[in-house]
Amino acid sequence: MSTTSTTSTDEGRFAWFRTLGRNGKRAFIGAFGGYGLDSYDFQVLPLGLVAITAYFGISKGEAGLLTTVTLVVSAIGGAVAGIMADRIGRVRTLMITVVTYAVFTVLCGFATSYETLLVFRALQGLGFGGEWAAGAILVAEYCKPRYRGRTVAFIQSSWAVGWALSVLVYTAVFELFDPDVAWRVLFWTGALPAVLIIYIRRTVQDAPQVTEKRAGSARRGSFAAIFKGDLTRTTLFASLLATGVQGGYYTLATWLPTYLKTERGLTVIGTGGYLAFLISGAFVGYVTGGYVTDWLGRKKTFALFSVLSAGLILLYTQIPSGANTAVLFLGFPLGFCMSAIFSGFGSFLAELYPTDLRGTGQGFTYNFGRAVGALFPTLVGFMAESMGVGGAMVFGAVAYGIAVLALLGLPETLGRELA
Repeated sequence: MSTTSTTSTDEGRFAWFRTLGRNGKRAFIGAFGGYGLDSYDFQVLPLGLVAITAYFGISKGEAGLLTTVTLVVSAIGGAVAGIMADRIGRVRTLMITVVTYAVFTVLCGFATSYETLLVFRALQGLGFGGEWAAGAILVAEYCKPRYRGRTVAFIQSSWAVGWALSVLVYTAVFELFDPDVAWRVLFWTGALPAVLIIYIRRTVQDAPQVTEKRAGSARRGSFAAIFKGDLTRTTLFASLLATGVQGGYYTLATWLPTYLKTERGLTVIGTGGYLAFLISGAFVGYVTGGYVTDWLGRKKTFALFSVLSAGLILLYTQIPSGANTAVLFLGFPLGFCMSAIFSGFGSFLAELYPTDLRGTGQGFTYNFGRAVGALFPTLVGFMAESMGVGGAMVFGAVAYGIAVLALLGLPETLGRELA
């Protein structure tokens, strides 16, 4: 009878969720909400970028710098959060990061100059970078190895949920308010994560066995340790992989709304409609990518979606004027591929590092990739002055090529138990 019960629990379509247990399910909800609202607070900038550019009278390069500084500082936030996760625990770190990105997103709405906005956006990056490191590890440590890829991928899918929510709010806000005020209101809605903190504080806790392992280790939360022995190679190539994937993604996330408005001639509502196709594809991609990474393996999944994403960027940005219907429908596969590639990150990075260095390793590599990959949006912004936004966005395809090369230096970890 005991065997039958275990089998029924461990098998089936939603076994990945059932096998988390009561505390694991609570951790999943907390991490899902944290990452979804992290996405929301990030996306309000690209959506309001045209209005912000006009309000402060800045160039496309300066506009791109707003995203770049967010991502560069997020590398610091992610690395620090990784150390905190190994020292004070995953849940406490998760709460600190959510509060940080919420507070500074709201303050962005009060900016009186471009320079002030740049500073607030940079500080928002501290929490933005740290949240994923804490939340993904928290859930990965509750998962069974056979379901880890798809479970953490569902956490990643919350990025699309937060993105969709931001587009809905953006559409409503920019219809109700003048653009000079609307971008501020959009930032003020970034206070939403405050509600999530109450839930996390009351119900979510670290995996007990992981807490015991961390407590008994002398090297927890050490940057030096992830650059020693065999971990040196792992850290270098994992950082390069994260750089390529995120360089391609943030090129699209930053400049696609502007591209649709300025080069495809779409209205606010029209842009929202086109982004709906992209975001729908992104959600399906996040979820599907998790199953693919558990079936095909971590490395093959990264390689597959890197190649597809690079090809779709080239195709999407070179569609002739007047063929907006093609742009509309191509948004779905583009969103699918550029998001499916992220599905394996949480499980892959968690499996590459031991428990006492998991937060540090995952926090550093993923967010180092954000920082260096962040150079791509600024590069595109400056090159758009002469090439146009669509022409410059093709450099996002180069980033995916870097990701494929990085895989040559990393092991396959499918099915690996967390040490």
